[in-house]
Amino acid sequence: MSFASPIKAALGRTAFVTGAGQGIGRAIACRLARDGYDVSIADIPPAKAKVDDTIKEIESYGRKAIGVFADVKDAKQIYAAIDETVDRLGPNLFVSVANAGVTQVKPLLECTPEFVENEIRINLLGLINTHIAAAKQMVKQGAGGRIIGAGSIASYRTANNLAPYGATKFAVRGFTEAAAREWAQYGIRVNAYGPGIVDTPMWDHIDRELAKIENTSVGEAKAKRVKNDILLGRIQEPEDVAKLVSFLVSDEAEYITGQTIKTCGGASL
Repeated sequence: MSFASPIKAALGRTAFVTGAGQGIGRAIACRLARDGYDVSIADIPPAKAKVDDTIKEIESYGRKAIGVFADVKDAKQIYAAIDETVDRLGPNLFVSVANAGVTQVKPLLECTPEFVENEIRINLLGLINTHIAAAKQMVKQGAGGRIIGAGSIASYRTANNLAPYGATKFAVRGFTEAAAREWAQYGIRVNAYGPGIVDTPMWDHIDRELAKIENTSVGEAKAKRVKNDILLGRIQEPEDVAKLVSFLVSDEAEYITGQTIKTCGGASL
């Protein structure tokens, strides 16, 4: 199956994507580059080699790309990453994608306060602070913008052994609605994407942890869920999510805001 999209003309606009060194974030960054955006890739320093590789792919499309390093758990680093993006690529920030996240797998009674706090700081506070930092820059520029966040089918339906994760994703849906209400006056649309099972390193991690809890072999937990839950008959690829993001930031979606849209192959039904 091919996910390649045409390389479109440069837009003179910048997209900022967190956690874009691999997986869904990389797919989104590369798709937005093909759509005409220059891209600022925000990730943590240990991901530098992956970020550099993503930059090479984006540059092959004739777009500008930079890496800015930030741990989304630290709001100051997020604001600094936005400032660096504008300094290096110009005051043309039009898309911000708060993609960085973590999925920790553990029965709720085994979750320590530190475990829960880490999930909340990355998945929720990281997203909230990224959205606010990007919105402030967009308001300053006065040309509107598109803000996208990482939700999940867990934004609508919880799952065993993923309680803190599900709580953060429910909160992402609520914050998406609240931010959309406040920022519409500035021409900023705010939406979220809600993937199900995606073929990424994150889901490999979930599979390994579920295998321990369910006493099954590695690969079996994921395969069972793909077979039983995904109506379209195949696991989702990162590029499937990138297609939705491409649509949500486009003029074709100009009347959509405040939504968390599931992209899960029917797994949430």
